[in-house]
Amino acid sequence: MITFASSRRLALLEKREKATILIVDDTAENIDLLAGILKAEYQIKVASNGKRALAIAQSARPPDLILLDIMMPDIDGYEVCRQLKEDPGTQNIPVIFVTAKIQIADELRGFELGAADYITKPISPPIVLARVATHLALYDQNRALEARVRERTDQLWEAQKLIIHRLGRAAEFKDNETGLHVIRMSLYTRLLAVAAGMDDAEADLLMDAAPMHDIGKIGIPDRILQKPGKLDPQEWEVMQSHAELGAEIIGQPDCALLALARTVALTHHEKWDGSGYPRGLAGSDIPRVGRIVAIADVFDALTSERPYKRAWSVEHALIYLQEHSGSQFDPELVALFVELGDQIKAIKEAYADY
Repeated sequence: MITFASSRRLALLEKREKATILIVDDTAENIDLLAGILKAEYQIKVASNGKRALAIAQSARPPDLILLDIMMPDIDGYEVCRQLKEDPGTQNIPVIFVTAKIQIADELRGFELGAADYITKPISPPIVLARVATHLALYDQNRALEARVRERTDQLWEAQKLIIHRLGRAAEFKDNETGLHVIRMSLYTRLLAVAAGMDDAEADLLMDAAPMHDIGKIGIPDRILQKPGKLDPQEWEVMQSHAELGAEIIGQPDCALLALARTVALTHHEKWDGSGYPRGLAGSDIPRVGRIVAIADVFDALTSERPYKRAWSVEHALIYLQEHSGSQFDPELVALFVELGDQIKAIKEAYADY
């Protein structure tokens, strides 16, 4: 008896796109035989040599499973399998060897190269259908599991970023800064990172780590952090300790994002001429990420209004950076930042304090 639920499942299965099988063999009769067995249930692609098989497998629409002959001219099946398994884009596609080579050494070699199974010639249609169905099911399960893992990883990554932003915000509350400071300086950081040659992934990671640059201010007494006048030498020494406090708060994490945040917190007050803190690093000894964040942070501080000062214009702040290029800041990075003037203004206007 077919119930409504079962008929609905059947309808969904019928609508689902058929899996694609790539048949690779240098003999047309063998291709025709396999295609005849499989075409009712699967979409079929064929290749008569190894080079063509690799091209199809590496295309925008790769097959879901490959039936691969071993004895072929030019590139044999073993070499095709090896190349498929070395390519991250194709390494997970199940490969089933279809061959008359049935020696144990032949099978062992194929499995060592990453083959999923063997079908021996002369082929049996029921065995072909059963093996293909089994390995497609396993492949679908693996892909579903990978998708769930990616989803969970993305969730954890977003949680890490949220924690970093919240901790960065906590430091700002102590320093009378607004949440928009973190957004602006992070966006300035990414902009400069890309201009300096980082790829999008590296720049995004730095942008996400940048909000933790002043996390160490959580450990600075309010009487020093919020003092309206100039700090005396003892107070300034305490204030400078926030860079190392920040690194201590973050710790020694295995997480790439937090490890980068630690580097930024520890080095964004170092100066190009070696007069910065906490370690007096100079020039290229200062990690590039610290040099980038230093420029973004100072620029936003200058162009933002605070209880103790009025906001500088973008032009005035850029002049300041240029005047301190080669002393406080990396001169090459300053030059790049100045060239980004229009994009910088756009960020400042989009995330203006009100």
